[in-house]
Amino acid sequence: MSKSTSEEMASKDTTIFKSNFLCVFSILLFATGFPAAEYLLKDWDVVSVITARSVFSFILIFFTWIIFEGFHEVKVAKWNKGFWIGATGFGIGSFFILILQSLTSPVIAALAVATMPLAAVSLEMFLDGRKMTRWFFFGVVLVLLGGFVASGATFENDGMGFAALIGITGVALFAWSSRATVKNLPGMTTLGQTAVTTSGMAGSTIILYFICSIFLDITETASPITLEHLGLVLIYGWLGLGISQIFWIKSVSKLGIGLASFHLNAAPFYVMLILFILGDSWVWSQAIGAVIVITGVILAQQKSTNKKSEFFELP
Repeated sequence: MSKSTSEEMASKDTTIFKSNFLCVFSILLFATGFPAAEYLLKDWDVVSVITARSVFSFILIFFTWIIFEGFHEVKVAKWNKGFWIGATGFGIGSFFILILQSLTSPVIAALAVATMPLAAVSLEMFLDGRKMTRWFFFGVVLVLLGGFVASGATFENDGMGFAALIGITGVALFAWSSRATVKNLPGMTTLGQTAVTTSGMAGSTIILYFICSIFLDITETASPITLEHLGLVLIYGWLGLGISQIFWIKSVSKLGIGLASFHLNAAPFYVMLILFILGDSWVWSQAIGAVIVITGVILAQQKSTNKKSEFFELP
């Protein structure tokens, strides 16, 4: 092996490591939103929570975009396409997932999110021609198993009917919009892509909020806004979505939506870790599930030298 080839392989390995690290950091920030959402849902309805989250997130990302890249990039951005992607995938998708959590439990919501690798890999196979190697297949199986173990759910849980279907649909929409952000908004930076799609998320939830306020009177049962609520919204909107989303889109652009989605199945462990630091108990099932997920992520990125290992490939 020549020196240049060795250097190229080392550089590629470094890039893969950095991309996976970005994804882990993104999911760790994303996990901070689950405890915050659970507290907010005790006092607010689901539409108010998702609207506040989306709006605060967009404000942070938009002004960060202006500061780092200037008004010119904002003017020439693909706003129409980005808004549609964000509204359809991130807006409606996130709303469906939070609806599931409000109707069932955080455990069921985490289990629904754990199905994202299936949706993400299916998208890559049908739209991007991904080849299903043996290593990748075993990685998918382990990631799904790890997500199931980490969620702590069983098939005897309540809420595995229509509500679960809503949540899984939301997860599929989120996977689609993540891929579409990277594939359908070329020529834009990660910050710009995140900003225009988050505008769609915020816009769709604002429209949804007013529709629900007029026809369902949801604001009548809302409790007064306190400083505690504001702090929780900032955690949920800025850490759990805003900053997390920037790193998420960056990692999707580097790893692809399939591999990036694998990392989401470690989210229950990160949630447990955050709660453990705050004084809650350690949950071994979530730690074991995270180890299984990590093993699956590593296996899925192994390169096979045997062409026969590509045993499932769409034409």
